[in-house]
Amino acid sequence: MKLAMTAAVLALTATATSFGAASAQTAAGDWRTPDPNNVIVVETNKGRIIAELYPQAAPNHVERMRGLVKSGFYDGLTFFRVISDFMAQTGDPQNTGMGGSDQPNLVAEFTFRRGADTPLAQSFKVGTNESGWVGVMPVTSQNSALAVMTADRKVATWGNFCPGVLGAARAGDPDSANSQFFFMRQANASLDKTYTAFGRVLQGLEAVRAIKTGEPVPDPQDKMISVKLLADLPADKRPSIQVMNTGSAAFKALVDKRRAEMGGSFTNCDVDVPVQVK
Repeated sequence: MKLAMTAAVLALTATATSFGAASAQTAAGDWRTPDPNNVIVVETNKGRIIAELYPQAAPNHVERMRGLVKSGFYDGLTFFRVISDFMAQTGDPQNTGMGGSDQPNLVAEFTFRRGADTPLAQSFKVGTNESGWVGVMPVTSQNSALAVMTADRKVATWGNFCPGVLGAARAGDPDSANSQFFFMRQANASLDKTYTAFGRVLQGLEAVRAIKTGEPVPDPQDKMISVKLLADLPADKRPSIQVMNTGSAAFKALVDKRRAEMGGSFTNCDVDVPVQVK
């Protein structure tokens, strides 16, 4: 089950993004504690990867991942297809790209409906649309002003495939995602609205980028040793995680600074979202 490769994918221009430490200038109110039931802790031979899942963006894909994680399905699976300036794919029990779980395939969740209950943090215009963040998830949506003209008072919104974003791998059929997924190593906007984005790495992007590359990877050895929900880890082994609130004044200052540096080329892929893990 491969991601379809296009010329745009192969020719992508990547912008490296890391998730750095926060400035001592920030206040306690600038931080939030993520729901431990929406955080996965992936121990790999390249290091630990911690990612936050977003049921607001793709509820069925998040529910599927939670269930497979709880069953131990992902433990020991390799990264069998890894493209240096693109992504690292895993989640196949056959470790070939041809397998999946015994669960039915998932209907695509390329977009979701966003209303007043899901504000777009630090929004800025991109043509007639708006970009920003929902949590640490970079997203673009229709203009919020259009919500008053829709029956559900919401607008279409989609995840942006920035570094660290988790996407659901699929075959040519949009509704063929099952268990395979990928971590973005670099940004690639050509996947927006054509693949389901359902989470983002909080810590460990350097581990994702250290995984051996290949299409397929020759004799893949890099693997997910274990994958657990943060909520299911014993208290003495559970990392304490604080994520900067993307709706805070502190994060706005980071966005403003980065926009000034990048000028007209600025996107929401260009901002580091500070995370503290202890």
